Amino acid sequence: MSRSIALALLLLALAGRLAAQEEMPQSTPQKRGWFSRMLHPFQSSPAPNYKDARLRGLVLDLKLSAQPVKLSEVRQLEVKITLANVAKRAVSLDFPTDQRIEIQLKNSSDAVLTTWSENRAFEAKAGSVLINPGERIFYPETIATRELTPNKVFIVEVFFPQYPELRLRQKFLTAP
Repeated sequence: MSRSIALALLLLALAGRLAAQEEMPQSTPQKRGWFSRMLHPFQSSPAPNYKDARLRGLVLDLKLSAQPVKLSEVRQLEVKITLANVAKRAVSLDFPTDQRIEIQLKNSSDAVLTTWSENRAFEAKAGSVLINPGERIFYPETIATRELTPNKVFIVEVFFPQYPELRLRQKFLTAP
């Protein structure tokens, strides 16, 4: 009898703890505890496994403005890029110029319509970015929508020119 009461209290305590936790945004992967690994043993790790060992632990996230994109109201598409380090060690990224990211608007057949860097000037000044464990870098940018047509699907592709493995694509729909 006392064992079943103790078990019920333990389950209530765990359920109360789970209900009291704040829901974290999807862009922040959580480290899995032993209880989570027991319940979901085949779930993948939170960070992608890159071929370049220097990039391991980095998670790239992309968010676009409200969808569908109304071309009559919007001249610039808001693109929010987050690069998070979920590893237990710091990650250093080296860049030969001031340019860190590249954004491309593509049509459904992967033809490039607009490139974010085409109307920007970058100095040939080398730089380095150090991302400590648990930190993230946020790049809020906009890209022109002048090449888009209504009622079609387009693709936003974000990547780091110096690190081609750090690449993310997202489809979106346009409205008149």
